Amino acid sequence: MKSVFAEHTKRAGIWSRNHYLDRMTLKDLAVAYFQYYAIQAYLLLAAVSIGVAIWSPPTLVQGAVAVVFALIIYPLAWYLLHRYVLHSQWMYKSPLTAKTWKRIHYDHHQDPNHLEVLFGALYTTLPTIAIATIPAGWLIGGVGGAAVCFAAGLIITCFYEFFHCIQHLSYKPKNRWLADIKRRHMAHHFHDEDGNFGITSFWPDHLFGTFYEREDRPNKSPTVFNLGYTDEVAQKYPWVSRLSGGVAKGHPRQRAAANAGNNAGNSGQDAA
Repeated sequence: MKSVFAEHTKRAGIWSRNHYLDRMTLKDLAVAYFQYYAIQAYLLLAAVSIGVAIWSPPTLVQGAVAVVFALIIYPLAWYLLHRYVLHSQWMYKSPLTAKTWKRIHYDHHQDPNHLEVLFGALYTTLPTIAIATIPAGWLIGGVGGAAVCFAAGLIITCFYEFFHCIQHLSYKPKNRWLADIKRRHMAHHFHDEDGNFGITSFWPDHLFGTFYEREDRPNKSPTVFNLGYTDEVAQKYPWVSRLSGGVAKGHPRQRAAANAGNNAGNSGQDAA
């Protein structure tokens, strides 16, 4: 089976190769993080939005309310999208949405430590951030309020993406908060995907009854790595399977070891 990430376009510089968080240090992550095009785009747009807010400033109260709104709406918007879109059963059923679903979430669950597909895709994240922040910011404080709210959403996204990366690094955090969110997110990826949809904030999970600890669910989900996209499903809806070179099975590290062994064997045969 070929790599499920074979179709992703390679980029210049440090991103001309794949990066895996279980093989990286925090320093390695920081270097890769700030060179990733999506993070650079968020920071650039945040700077532009701050410039717009300076050019057309809201009042201090309006600006503060816009920031608070972004802080509240972001984890709720992420929860709803994560639960009802990224973990949906409808996106892979159409050739129009199958490729997007594969890129924005299926690949991430296939190998949670693959850094490139951990980051959100700009064509999905930017419209989402804009829709969640700009209209409310406009109602709060006009052009300046919209700019402040959008900038806050972009900066929160950068914060969220970085801590999402840290959760997948192969180390045990000393900070209690970081250790807690890492444990809950790892349960989502390696034990039961139907819960713990938050990343840095789990209050929506508590609110909607999807928060859990490992001891609450003793049995591991059989679909934790494929999100329910099985061989049987692929026979009826084949588009994701075709893009991935098949349906990957088992633990990501076991698959990686098997692929490495197959590649080594093929190299040996070619040399012979």
